[in-house]
Amino acid sequence: MKTTATEEVLKLVRKKGIARASELTRLGIPRTCLTRLVNNGQLHRVSRGIYAAADSNPTANRTLAEASKRVPGGVVCLLSALRFHDLTTQLPAEIWMAIDRKAWHPKEHILPLRIIRFSGQALSEGIEMHSVEGVPVRVYCPAKTVADCFKYRNKIGLDVAVEALRDAHRKRKCTMDELWHFARICRVTNLLRPYLEAIV
Repeated sequence: MKTTATEEVLKLVRKKGIARASELTRLGIPRTCLTRLVNNGQLHRVSRGIYAAADSNPTANRTLAEASKRVPGGVVCLLSALRFHDLTTQLPAEIWMAIDRKAWHPKEHILPLRIIRFSGQALSEGIEMHSVEGVPVRVYCPAKTVADCFKYRNKIGLDVAVEALRDAHRKRKCTMDELWHFARICRVTNLLRPYLEAIV
């Protein structure tokens, strides 16, 4: 592989932040070139089919960008969304992603994913778009995340959901109207009501 071609590949990867092999292949870059760059220490294989420049400076949210590339239709949710919005002291070991009930998801060990299946408005409402290292990342907004935490309290713990609610109110991450809106979508209004009344 010529040096100029190597520089071109690295330039493309740096521009994208994190790139899928399929994206690079569509641009005429063979997978053998990617393998060679990984072996030379110029590219880092983040997970299956996902690459980043070896000299890139990852941010604290790099794994969210990696997960978004790995699960294109996914939305960062629950503990990972809480962490993104600074609404928890938890440090999740996995990236929590919401996908449609019928959607395919990758099964791998390089990138630890925790897949939760949503449907209807619970999947489609409350999505914010953020850019993480040049990668578009879909994350549920704070109010939707808090409502989801109450809905999935058996998975994450009621104490975590209550902490998130208090932090969201204290840090003014969302309004009471927004919380009620998403509580209705997630069908947790009766559960959420006493906690909301206690903090207002």
